[in-house]
Amino acid sequence: MKVVILAGGFGTRISEESQFKPKPMVELGGMPIIWHIMKLYGQYGFNEFIICAGYKQHVIKEYFADYFLHTSDITFDFTNGQNQMIVHRNNSEKWKVTVVDTGLNTMTGGRVKRIKDYIGDEPFMLTYGDGVSDVNITALVDFHKKHGKLVTMSAYNAGQRFGVLDIAADGSIKDFREKTQGDGNLINIGYMVCQPEFIDYIDNDTTVLEKKPLETVAKIGQLMAYKHDGFWQCMDTVREKEQLEKMWAKGEAPWKVWKD
Repeated sequence: MKVVILAGGFGTRISEESQFKPKPMVELGGMPIIWHIMKLYGQYGFNEFIICAGYKQHVIKEYFADYFLHTSDITFDFTNGQNQMIVHRNNSEKWKVTVVDTGLNTMTGGRVKRIKDYIGDEPFMLTYGDGVSDVNITALVDFHKKHGKLVTMSAYNAGQRFGVLDIAADGSIKDFREKTQGDGNLINIGYMVCQPEFIDYIDNDTTVLEKKPLETVAKIGQLMAYKHDGFWQCMDTVREKEQLEKMWAKGEAPWKVWKD
């Protein structure tokens, strides 16, 4: 089963970093966040990726073109008048990565539509390139296969962003407290599994995945939620990046389910 990663947006909310590179290439612990996402899938045996690129897509292509060099110990020997490269230690992943330029201004649904030929007639996984999690991918796929619907999305209670107020009828505040995980509704965090027929619900480049396609399959009873109770965090802002960096530096990154 192939893993499709949406990595083509502008990342305007973290423009301090994304002005130089696509948001999925913003580093977390010295490695792009997309690498962390791919490591999770790889831990569960899913090693074939299709990356839907767009904004500064060349950065993603160049990263994987040089990945072997970046992750190995290399000797460059010029002593005999030749350019000889000797690989001493290879730590590269067993990944097959297809990077597709899905357009600069294409919406999320349109990007998935554009890579249809790379998917074929098989179910595929789909996620965003800016959120790390410890989702159990095996359990997610098993859940999808069991219910037999078109789409499964991972649902997570992210709580609310601000403090919670208990307001009486006359407008007086009876209680104020900080948000908890029990506040707020479940949200879509990506980590989806889709049948190939789902792509037929996407019209064109202007289609937003989270609008008509997913709303339609929900109305016809073909959208299921896999409830994730573990960890998830997107990296939309510099503050969120700093929080994730601290977890990684302390060795307390919940999404790191793989061994070094």
